[in-house]
Amino acid sequence: MRFQRDKVEFMRKQSIAIWAFFFLVLVITDLDAAELPDQNGTVSISTQEWPFHPGPRSVKVYIYYPGNKLENVNAETGLMLNLHNWGGTNTSGAGNPAVLTKELNVIAISVDYLQSGSWKAQTEMGAPYDFGYLQAIDALRALSFVFHGLQEKKIPFNSKRIYSTGGSGGGNVTLMCNKFAPHTFTCVIDICGMPRLSDDIAFHLPGGSSLNARYSRDKNSKNYLAPGAQEIRFIGNPEHLKLMKDRGHASKIIVIHGTGDTTCPYADAKTMVQNMKAAQLDVEAKFVTPADIDNVVFKNIGHSLGDRTKMMIKYGGEYAIPRREKFRLRTSPTDFELKQDVIYPTSDGRYVISYADGVPTVRFESK
Repeated sequence: MRFQRDKVEFMRKQSIAIWAFFFLVLVITDLDAAELPDQNGTVSISTQEWPFHPGPRSVKVYIYYPGNKLENVNAETGLMLNLHNWGGTNTSGAGNPAVLTKELNVIAISVDYLQSGSWKAQTEMGAPYDFGYLQAIDALRALSFVFHGLQEKKIPFNSKRIYSTGGSGGGNVTLMCNKFAPHTFTCVIDICGMPRLSDDIAFHLPGGSSLNARYSRDKNSKNYLAPGAQEIRFIGNPEHLKLMKDRGHASKIIVIHGTGDTTCPYADAKTMVQNMKAAQLDVEAKFVTPADIDNVVFKNIGHSLGDRTKMMIKYGGEYAIPRREKFRLRTSPTDFELKQDVIYPTSDGRYVISYADGVPTVRFESK
């Protein structure tokens, strides 16, 4: 009898395992088979595994078309990542997609990248904040999905007009996307983003920013912040900026930041811009002072700053709207097309962003 019960239990577990396997295959197949919606909508796409929660991972992508429909995309339509803030989803803290699609003639793409949603709700998992690393991979994969989806459907669009923008955490991810894909963007607009993972933010030191990324200095901790992991997240890293320039980076970088911002400290933004200029990158900074407050675009000099959609149009539109005096088109193929590795050395190894399959993955190779 006992043998019979054990046999039945074994067969039951085998059956569950088989069904679980087929369910996983169906999910992965569905993600890989996702297609562009015919009108504004969402899709789920597969992305890179997160070490803190191993296994298949997907992200939700929100797609907004000019006039709400795919059929309105034309040969002049560009693509724009529109990325939410730390703790947000979809377009929170980012631009209004109805305005961006209309004024700029772009497909606006928002992404629920890694750790989207309430930061407080993630405390049980205990993982540190990604701070633009896999988050940038998620956003770039969403961009690649739309880019290749249009090509597969043979829908004309202007691949020389590719942009990214976002506020706060979305500004940080925008800057990291620009770093990880140095040949892809025509213009990026960072609004109040985090320029670097400072010791203050990483370890929540007293008297500084209110942000707490929950990293540890203990080498035995799963949340240990290795030197290279901090260096790759430093947007203003002089060595990395020089490599971007040497690789032919030509994107227009627009940084909009309040001089009174203590959440994403203004001093860090100022240093980042200085380092970009020293590396001869094409950067333009609008550091907002009390004299700029007009209660229309700018309402304060702090972190919230004002109407971020209006900022995107006012400052980014000069370079993104056709027939404007400063309008520009990117001349290089995208990283999706070049399919070359983008490599950044650190003190303890190097980070490799691979585009071998036309979509990015990132890995660390220790010395």
